[in-house]
Amino acid sequence: MSGALSSLRAAAVTVLNTSDAREKTAVSREMAAAWLAGREAGTPAPLGRETPPDMPARPGLPELLDPRDVPKRKPGTEAGRIALLHAIAHIELNAVDLHWDVIARFPDVEFPIGFYDDWVRAADDESKHFNLLADRLEAYGSHYGALPAHAGMWRAASDTVDDIEARLAVVPMVLEARGLDVTPGMIRIFKQAKDDASVAALETIYAEEVAHVAYGSKWFHFLCGRHNHDPKEHFHALVRRYFHGALKPPFNEEKRAEAGIPPDFYWPLT
Repeated sequence: MSGALSSLRAAAVTVLNTSDAREKTAVSREMAAAWLAGREAGTPAPLGRETPPDMPARPGLPELLDPRDVPKRKPGTEAGRIALLHAIAHIELNAVDLHWDVIARFPDVEFPIGFYDDWVRAADDESKHFNLLADRLEAYGSHYGALPAHAGMWRAASDTVDDIEARLAVVPMVLEARGLDVTPGMIRIFKQAKDDASVAALETIYAEEVAHVAYGSKWFHFLCGRHNHDPKEHFHALVRRYFHGALKPPFNEEKRAEAGIPPDFYWPLT
Protein backbone atom coordinates (compact mmCIF):
# COMPACT_ATOMS: atom_id res chain seq x y z
CA MET A 1 0.00 0.00 0.00
CA SER A 2 2.95 2.32 0.57
CA GLY A 3 3.28 2.52 -3.20
CA ALA A 4 0.31 4.90 -3.10
CA LEU A 5 2.64 7.52 -1.64
CA SER A 6 5.28 9.13 -3.83
CA SER A 7 6.71 10.50 -0.57
CA LEU A 8 5.48 11.29 2.93
CA ARG A 9 5.97 15.02 2.48
CA ALA A 10 4.08 14.94 -0.83
CA ALA A 11 1.24 13.26 1.08
CA ALA A 12 1.39 16.01 3.70
CA VAL A 13 1.17 18.74 1.07
CA THR A 14 -1.77 16.96 -0.59
CA VAL A 15 -3.68 17.08 2.70
CA LEU A 16 -2.73 20.72 3.31
CA ASN A 17 -3.94 21.68 -0.18
CA THR A 18 -7.32 19.93 0.19
CA SER A 19 -10.00 22.50 1.08
CA ASP A 20 -13.21 20.55 1.83
CA ALA A 21 -13.16 19.45 5.48
CA ARG A 22 -14.59 15.95 5.00
CA GLU A 23 -12.37 15.39 1.97
CA LYS A 24 -9.30 16.70 3.84
CA THR A 25 -9.85 14.24 6.67
CA ALA A 26 -10.52 11.38 4.24
CA VAL A 27 -7.29 12.11 2.35
CA SER A 28 -5.45 12.44 5.67
CA ARG A 29 -6.63 9.04 6.85
CA GLU A 30 -5.81 7.43 3.50
CA MET A 31 -2.29 8.88 3.49
CA ALA A 32 -1.72 7.89 7.12
CA ALA A 33 -2.85 4.31 6.46
CA ALA A 34 -0.54 4.08 3.44
CA TRP A 35 2.48 5.36 5.39
CA LEU A 36 1.88 3.12 8.40
CA ALA A 37 1.24 0.05 6.22
CA GLY A 38 4.54 0.69 4.43
CA ARG A 39 6.34 1.04 7.74
CA GLU A 40 4.84 -2.19 9.04
CA ALA A 41 5.83 -4.01 5.86
CA GLY A 42 9.36 -2.60 6.04
CA THR A 43 8.88 -0.71 2.76
CA PRO A 44 8.05 2.86 3.78
CA ALA A 45 7.69 5.61 1.22
CA PRO A 46 10.62 8.06 1.08
CA LEU A 47 10.30 11.21 3.15
CA GLY A 48 10.81 13.39 0.08
CA ARG A 49 11.06 17.15 0.01
CA GLU A 50 8.10 19.42 -0.76
CA THR A 51 7.14 23.03 -0.11
CA PRO A 52 4.05 23.23 2.09
CA PRO A 53 1.66 26.16 1.60
CA ASP A 54 1.90 29.18 3.92
CA MET A 55 -1.78 28.64 4.70
CA PRO A 56 -3.61 25.33 4.30
CA ALA A 57 -6.58 25.23 1.96
CA ARG A 58 -9.87 25.75 3.79
CA PRO A 59 -13.56 25.49 2.90
CA GLY A 60 -15.49 28.68 2.12
CA LEU A 61 -17.25 28.35 5.47
CA PRO A 62 -17.01 28.79 8.40
CA GLU A 63 -16.52 32.53 8.38
CA LEU A 64 -13.28 33.19 10.26
CA LEU A 65 -13.37 36.02 12.80
CA ASP A 66 -10.96 37.59 15.24
CA PRO A 67 -11.21 35.52 18.44
CA ARG A 68 -12.71 38.53 20.25
CA ASP A 69 -15.53 38.69 17.70
CA VAL A 70 -16.70 35.07 17.90
CA PRO A 71 -20.09 35.06 19.70
CA LYS A 72 -19.96 33.70 23.26
CA ARG A 73 -21.77 30.41 23.71
CA LYS A 74 -24.12 29.43 26.54
CA PRO A 75 -23.52 25.70 26.95
CA GLY A 76 -26.69 25.12 28.97
CA THR A 77 -28.77 25.44 25.80
CA GLU A 78 -28.94 23.22 22.73
CA ALA A 79 -27.66 26.12 20.61
CA GLY A 80 -24.78 26.48 23.02
CA ARG A 81 -23.91 22.81 22.78
CA ILE A 82 -23.99 23.01 18.98
CA ALA A 83 -21.66 26.02 19.15
CA LEU A 84 -19.33 24.10 21.47
CA LEU A 85 -19.20 21.08 19.16
CA HIS A 86 -18.57 23.41 16.22
CA ALA A 87 -15.70 25.15 18.01
CA ILE A 88 -14.04 21.84 18.91
CA ALA A 89 -14.48 20.54 15.35
CA HIS A 90 -12.72 23.68 14.10
CA ILE A 91 -9.81 23.02 16.47
CA GLU A 92 -9.56 19.40 15.35
CA LEU A 93 -9.54 20.33 11.66
CA ASN A 94 -6.75 22.83 12.30
CA ALA A 95 -4.86 20.13 14.19
CA VAL A 96 -5.00 17.87 11.11
CA ASP A 97 -3.21 20.60 9.15
CA LEU A 98 -0.78 21.40 11.98
CA HIS A 99 0.40 17.78 12.25
CA TRP A 100 0.88 17.32 8.51
CA ASP A 101 2.60 20.71 8.35
CA VAL A 102 5.21 19.73 10.96
CA ILE A 103 5.99 16.67 8.81
CA ALA A 104 6.52 18.77 5.67
CA ARG A 105 7.85 22.05 7.06
CA PHE A 106 11.30 21.14 8.44
CA PRO A 107 13.12 18.84 5.97
CA ASP A 108 16.56 20.06 7.04
CA VAL A 109 16.07 18.91 10.65
CA GLU A 110 17.11 15.26 11.00
CA PHE A 111 14.82 13.03 13.06
CA PRO A 112 14.55 9.30 13.62
CA ILE A 113 11.74 7.85 11.54
CA GLY A 114 9.66 7.48 14.70
CA PHE A 115 9.11 11.26 14.63
CA TYR A 116 7.16 10.87 11.39
CA ASP A 117 5.26 7.83 12.68
CA ASP A 118 4.11 9.83 15.70
CA TRP A 119 2.82 12.83 13.76
CA VAL A 120 1.17 10.67 11.09
CA ARG A 121 -0.70 8.86 13.86
CA ALA A 122 -1.62 12.18 15.47
CA ALA A 123 -2.93 13.55 12.15
CA ASP A 124 -4.96 10.36 11.67
CA ASP A 125 -6.44 10.72 15.16
CA GLU A 126 -7.35 14.37 14.57
CA SER A 127 -9.04 13.41 11.29
CA LYS A 128 -11.13 10.84 13.15
CA HIS A 129 -11.93 13.39 15.86
CA PHE A 130 -13.14 15.95 13.33
CA ASN A 131 -15.46 13.40 11.77
CA LEU A 132 -16.86 12.33 15.15
CA LEU A 133 -17.72 15.96 15.88
CA ALA A 134 -19.04 16.70 12.39
CA ASP A 135 -21.34 13.67 12.78
CA ARG A 136 -22.61 15.03 16.09
CA LEU A 137 -23.28 18.45 14.53
CA GLU A 138 -25.28 16.78 11.76
CA ALA A 139 -27.23 14.78 14.35
CA TYR A 140 -28.25 18.14 15.84
CA GLY A 141 -29.36 19.33 12.39
CA SER A 142 -26.30 21.56 11.94
CA HIS A 143 -22.96 21.10 10.14
CA TYR A 144 -19.36 22.28 10.22
CA GLY A 145 -19.32 25.74 8.64
CA ALA A 146 -22.76 26.73 9.92
CA LEU A 147 -21.28 29.03 12.59
CA PRO A 148 -18.36 31.46 12.59
CA ALA A 149 -15.03 30.27 13.98
CA HIS A 150 -11.92 32.04 15.09
CA ALA A 151 -9.10 32.83 12.72
CA GLY A 152 -6.26 32.62 15.22
CA MET A 153 -5.73 28.88 15.01
CA TRP A 154 -3.01 29.00 12.35
CA ARG A 155 -1.10 31.81 14.04
CA ALA A 156 1.07 29.41 16.05
CA ALA A 157 2.15 27.71 12.82
CA SER A 158 2.89 31.00 11.08
CA ASP A 159 4.85 32.33 14.05
CA THR A 160 7.01 29.20 14.32
CA VAL A 161 7.55 28.58 10.61
CA ASP A 162 11.34 28.72 10.99
CA ASP A 163 11.76 27.11 14.43
CA ILE A 164 10.88 23.45 14.98
CA GLU A 165 11.61 23.66 18.72
CA ALA A 166 9.21 26.58 19.06
CA ARG A 167 6.60 24.72 17.02
CA LEU A 168 6.77 21.73 19.36
CA ALA A 169 6.70 23.95 22.44
CA VAL A 170 3.71 26.03 21.37
CA VAL A 171 1.46 23.63 19.44
CA PRO A 172 1.42 20.31 21.32
CA MET A 173 2.91 21.45 24.64
CA VAL A 174 0.78 24.59 25.08
CA LEU A 175 -2.24 24.54 22.76
CA GLU A 176 -2.98 20.81 22.83
CA ALA A 177 -2.14 20.60 26.53
CA ARG A 178 -4.85 23.23 27.04
CA GLY A 179 -7.29 20.74 25.56
CA LEU A 180 -6.44 18.34 28.38
CA ASP A 181 -7.40 21.08 30.86
CA VAL A 182 -10.80 21.99 29.38
CA THR A 183 -12.17 18.74 27.93
CA PRO A 184 -13.37 17.24 31.26
CA GLY A 185 -15.61 20.28 31.76
CA MET A 186 -17.02 19.92 28.25
CA ILE A 187 -17.75 16.24 28.89
CA ARG A 188 -19.72 17.24 31.99
CA ILE A 189 -21.85 19.66 29.94
CA PHE A 190 -22.92 16.90 27.54
CA LYS A 191 -23.45 14.41 30.38
CA GLN A 192 -25.83 16.88 32.02
CA ALA A 193 -27.67 17.15 28.69
CA LYS A 194 -27.81 13.31 28.50
CA ASP A 195 -26.14 13.45 25.07
CA ASP A 196 -24.35 10.12 25.34
CA ALA A 197 -23.08 10.13 21.75
CA SER A 198 -21.31 13.47 22.19
CA VAL A 199 -19.91 12.30 25.55
CA ALA A 200 -18.49 9.21 23.83
CA ALA A 201 -16.91 11.34 21.08
CA LEU A 202 -15.32 13.73 23.58
CA GLU A 203 -14.05 10.89 25.76
CA THR A 204 -12.34 9.36 22.72
CA ILE A 205 -10.74 12.71 21.92
CA TYR A 206 -9.65 13.24 25.54
CA ALA A 207 -8.00 9.81 25.75
CA GLU A 208 -6.11 10.20 22.47
CA GLU A 209 -4.98 13.81 22.90
CA VAL A 210 -2.68 12.82 25.77
CA ALA A 211 -0.47 10.99 23.25
CA HIS A 212 -0.25 14.06 21.00
CA VAL A 213 0.97 16.22 23.87
CA ALA A 214 3.41 13.44 24.78
CA TYR A 215 4.76 13.37 21.20
CA GLY A 216 5.46 17.09 21.48
CA SER A 217 7.23 16.70 24.82
CA LYS A 218 9.26 13.69 23.61
CA TRP A 219 10.59 15.36 20.46
CA PHE A 220 11.11 18.71 22.19
CA HIS A 221 13.30 16.97 24.78
CA PHE A 222 15.06 15.08 21.97
CA LEU A 223 16.05 18.36 20.30
CA CYS A 224 17.04 19.93 23.62
CA GLY A 225 19.39 16.99 24.18
CA ARG A 226 20.85 17.40 20.70
CA HIS A 227 21.51 21.12 21.23
CA ASN A 228 22.44 20.93 24.92
CA HIS A 229 19.50 23.11 26.03
CA ASP A 230 17.99 22.90 29.49
CA PRO A 231 14.47 21.76 28.48
CA LYS A 232 12.55 23.72 31.11
CA GLU A 233 14.42 27.00 30.61
CA HIS A 234 14.29 26.65 26.83
CA PHE A 235 10.57 25.91 26.94
CA HIS A 236 9.95 29.02 29.05
CA ALA A 237 11.98 31.20 26.67
CA LEU A 238 10.24 29.89 23.55
CA VAL A 239 6.72 30.15 24.96
CA ARG A 240 7.36 33.70 26.18
CA ARG A 241 8.64 34.60 22.72
CA TYR A 242 6.10 32.84 20.52
CA PHE A 243 2.90 32.35 22.54
CA HIS A 244 0.64 35.39 22.83
CA GLY A 245 -0.58 35.72 26.40
CA ALA A 246 -0.09 33.90 29.68
CA LEU A 247 -1.02 30.30 30.39
CA LYS A 248 -4.26 30.12 32.38
CA PRO A 249 -5.00 27.71 35.21
CA PRO A 250 -6.66 25.48 36.27
CA PHE A 251 -4.35 22.85 34.81
CA ASN A 252 -5.02 19.14 34.47
CA GLU A 253 -1.81 18.25 36.27
CA GLU A 254 -2.44 14.49 36.16
CA LYS A 255 -2.90 14.30 32.39
CA ARG A 256 -0.12 16.81 31.73
CA ALA A 257 2.24 14.67 33.81
CA GLU A 258 1.10 11.57 31.90
CA ALA A 259 2.08 13.45 28.72
CA GLY A 260 5.53 14.30 30.09
CA ILE A 261 4.98 17.94 31.11
CA PRO A 262 5.69 18.55 34.82
CA PRO A 263 4.19 21.52 36.71
CA ASP A 264 7.43 23.54 36.77
CA PHE A 265 7.15 23.82 32.97
CA TYR A 266 3.83 25.67 32.95
CA TRP A 267 3.13 27.28 36.33
CA PRO A 268 5.91 29.91 35.90
CA LEU A 269 4.19 31.00 32.63
CA THR A 270 0.86 31.91 34.26
